[in-house]
Amino acid sequence: MRQFIVAGNWKMNTNYAEGLKLAEDIASGSMIDNVLVVLGLPATHLMGISQLIGKSASIKIAAQNCHYEKNGAYTGEISVDMVKSVGAEYVILGHSERREYFKENDELIAKKVKSVIEGGLNAIYCCGEKLPVREAGNHIKLVAKQIKQGLFHLDASDFKKVVIAYEPVWAIGTGVTASPVQAQEMHYEIRQMIAKKYGTEVAQQTSILYGGSVKPDNAKELFMQSDVDGGLVGGASLEANGFLKIVHSFS
Repeated sequence: MRQFIVAGNWKMNTNYAEGLKLAEDIASGSMIDNVLVVLGLPATHLMGISQLIGKSASIKIAAQNCHYEKNGAYTGEISVDMVKSVGAEYVILGHSERREYFKENDELIAKKVKSVIEGGLNAIYCCGEKLPVREAGNHIKLVAKQIKQGLFHLDASDFKKVVIAYEPVWAIGTGVTASPVQAQEMHYEIRQMIAKKYGTEVAQQTSILYGGSVKPDNAKELFMQSDVDGGLVGGASLEANGFLKIVHSFS
């Protein structure tokens, strides 16, 4: 059975005190046995919130980025070992904002993925198309390219440490959400890509999340789709009650 996951990407939001309070409020809520919650935190929050969460089986911590080198003269960057040392178990990689604002390409992200996996952590790999690509009917082709170039250098055992998050760029922070049919179509295609590369067993074990204006009022219908295994939630993860409602969309 695939792991259902609801991951919150806090992005560059909350100071430390605000983040600690938000994490406390989420952690004090009731969880669902078969749903893993992952909190994608600013680097400044990783240690404190990791200590707050402790060894919870239902809540894990993710960094929002890392460098591919183990150490060195990379001012302002954080390494996989640094992330791991403060208790995080996941790293979000390839988010459209990293691709757009920081000019990260598939080649660079592939190096980060390799470093994260080799360092003993799990990667949440983001992929997705902009609106002109969708309108031209090239969305599946583009996402296939992102996945092949960003992930398919891994062997099958390492690929099992990857969670994929499909985030149509045109739906991120816009209030526009892909329809359940659109989400299912892409998730199905992604799973078929994985099956072709690694086999059906690996494909069926891979969690594929949907991201793009996921909210309490649309999460249940999205998560009901057969190949949608949860969500990578942006703005709605910054309010504990709403985020917990999304988690409970699986109940």
